[in-house]
Amino acid sequence: MEPKKRLLVLHYSQTGQLDRVLESVVSALQEDPAVEVDFLELRPANPYPYPWPVIRFINAFPESVHETGCELALDTSALKDSYDLVILGYQVWYLAPSIPVSAFLRGELAEKLLKDTPVVTVIACRNMWLQAHEKVRKHMTRLGARLIGNMALVDEGGSAASFLSTPLWLLTGNRGPYRFGIPRAGVSDKDIAGARRFGEALRQRLNSEQPLDETVWQGMGAVEIRDKLIPSEKIASRSFYIWGKLFLACGGPDAPLRKPLAVIYLIFLITMILTLVPISALLKKLFSPLLRRRIAQQRQHFAWPSGE
Repeated sequence: MEPKKRLLVLHYSQTGQLDRVLESVVSALQEDPAVEVDFLELRPANPYPYPWPVIRFINAFPESVHETGCELALDTSALKDSYDLVILGYQVWYLAPSIPVSAFLRGELAEKLLKDTPVVTVIACRNMWLQAHEKVRKHMTRLGARLIGNMALVDEGGSAASFLSTPLWLLTGNRGPYRFGIPRAGVSDKDIAGARRFGEALRQRLNSEQPLDETVWQGMGAVEIRDKLIPSEKIASRSFYIWGKLFLACGGPDAPLRKPLAVIYLIFLITMILTLVPISALLKKLFSPLLRRRIAQQRQHFAWPSGE
């Protein structure tokens, strides 16, 4: 009798949405007697609030963007020495992997678990995940992991509507729908249920002679690259990085100077989103005929390894 294939699911979900996505993906694997599934929650020692107080929410962005991490409370007692496949699920906080996920990726346990191991990543977020994916890719390279797949599920309400609905959800704990025609926040139930097919593809590959490589999710529509968001993400990421340095220079999250600075930055952030982001999208559209080759290269880069 052949030994069971070992699968590890690494996860941290503040609202519970990402856990639902991962449950859908993993369900087909858990039903297979030839596959053994372990879970490791990347739980912060000091939990982040949900719903968020607004100033605390803004105050989390410097540590998110600069990936300084936090102390984790991990229960590793049931972990195996090695795994045939690892699924890393993460939320996007300020165009970066969430702080607990960054903390894990910078720790010794990540190198032990991920080195020379096939890894697929699962994202559930509003709509901007490209820069976070780029950061995780760099971590995978540094850790010696083999990133073979990425899937990203985004909010069903669209870019404009989710600009309002997602903050309302995070700050109130209510997904909506809300008044004035603001739709429900988050990934649709249909998309979450449909994520099972990605787990089925992993199950089939684990039980076959085919290698676990970058072809496992190709052709399945695992990601959609919205090229008009590429310049917006780059502008926002640079802004977050510069402002984050200023915040960190004032001290830790509880430093007195950071609260008034968070109010100032909130005003700046809203202004930037309402002005620079649509302007950059418009310029991208106007000059797209001249930039077709570059846009195609960018789409291919960010879609790797699953492809669109």
